[in-house]
Amino acid sequence: MDRLKREAEAREAKGAGEKLQIRPMAERDLPQICEIEQEAFSTPWSEKGFRDSLALPYAVFLAAEYEGEIAGYCGCYLSQEEAEITNVAVKRCLRGRGIAKALIRELFCTGRIRGASVFLLEVRAGNQPAIGLYEGLGFERAGLRRNFYEKPKEDAVVMWKRFPDA
Repeated sequence: MDRLKREAEAREAKGAGEKLQIRPMAERDLPQICEIEQEAFSTPWSEKGFRDSLALPYAVFLAAEYEGEIAGYCGCYLSQEEAEITNVAVKRCLRGRGIAKALIRELFCTGRIRGASVFLLEVRAGNQPAIGLYEGLGFERAGLRRNFYEKPKEDAVVMWKRFPDA
């Protein structure tokens, strides 16, 4: 567990050679977070939705900062040994630089420190870049939720990653 704590405390990652800081999301980040959310999702969360989630003791939300601006974010809800990843998004102009991967790895570290050993998520069946990212991080396909998404209607691939008990 010491290794996980060290990784969580080392809140810096490299994204295509560029310095990136991963840190807990703060309320001051919400205007930029919501811009990215609007750009990334057809049914985006509201600023109030993020604010309410930040206040929950079982929620973990992270922000990736690059050159003083929010480059991306992710979050999850913890319930005993499970962490349900709710959102992962990166500013369109910064995609493909390893930012989402760095965010998810930090989410793994933080979630593991708080007791999670299983991470779950849903992703649009047609979102092959995201599915490839998740599979590259060790997620496996666990099932399909028919017509899960709206605007447009689409199935969700359910994916999970299990860590051995620490």
